[in-house]
Amino acid sequence: MRIYPLTTNPKYIKSALEEDIGPGDVTTDTIVPADATLRGRIVAKQDGVVAGLEVAKQVFLTLTQEVSFLAKTEDGSRVTRRDVLANVEGPARALLTGERTALNFLGRMSGIATLTRKFVDAVASTRATILDTRKTAPGLRTTDKLAVRLGGGQNHRTGLFDMVLIKDNHIDFAGSITQAVERVRASQTKLEIEVETRTLDDVREALALEVDRILLDNMSTQMMREAVTICGGRAKLEASGNVTLDNVLEVAETGVDYISVGALTHSPAVFDVSLEFVA
Repeated sequence: MRIYPLTTNPKYIKSALEEDIGPGDVTTDTIVPADATLRGRIVAKQDGVVAGLEVAKQVFLTLTQEVSFLAKTEDGSRVTRRDVLANVEGPARALLTGERTALNFLGRMSGIATLTRKFVDAVASTRATILDTRKTAPGLRTTDKLAVRLGGGQNHRTGLFDMVLIKDNHIDFAGSITQAVERVRASQTKLEIEVETRTLDDVREALALEVDRILLDNMSTQMMREAVTICGGRAKLEASGNVTLDNVLEVAETGVDYISVGALTHSPAVFDVSLEFVA
């Protein structure tokens, strides 16, 4: 599992705040006195898995260290509608200005974690591991992939730099799987090598090259079962392409090691959360 650590005031939080605030929060700064304070609570408005509380906290602390943010549950926990996720207190301007950015992170991350948990639960009776992909929101890969982990899934490669994934376009350009792998190995890289395959003959060719992982691209479940038999544990097998909650168990039962699901990060439903201020 690859780890994507959160640091104090990471650049993606600063970027999100700058995008929203620009030269200043005109509404809040003209209406709310500089010395005013507020108390509030972040509330779940649906059932699911919460993720992003630490990120939401850092949003407010990026604006001012005077904000108190007390999480009432842990990231990765199941929550139900009307559960209080966190209590916040501090300068009113900071809370009002940071509210939407904090909730945007929390809502997106919790949506990803909630969807991931559904996939993980669906294959719990098998040995398959649910993976994400690089189909993340631009600039939010760190938080998207963190949310997947908090939902019980695992991360695939971070980007183009930490794993070799030879896809169909690379193979077509090189002329064959063998030539593509040979070119990679000629570079003397120590990175794990994965090869995308479209047929069972492709699987056999990749196995003969002793690559680390073989991706089974848009194969039928029958083809996947045959690939598992052909492989015999000599390489890890990853199923990919058109995986849904309706068919993920059937895919997992073929015996593959991994199932990558682009939908985890490219089309999650945003989890509904709100910040309710109290007197």
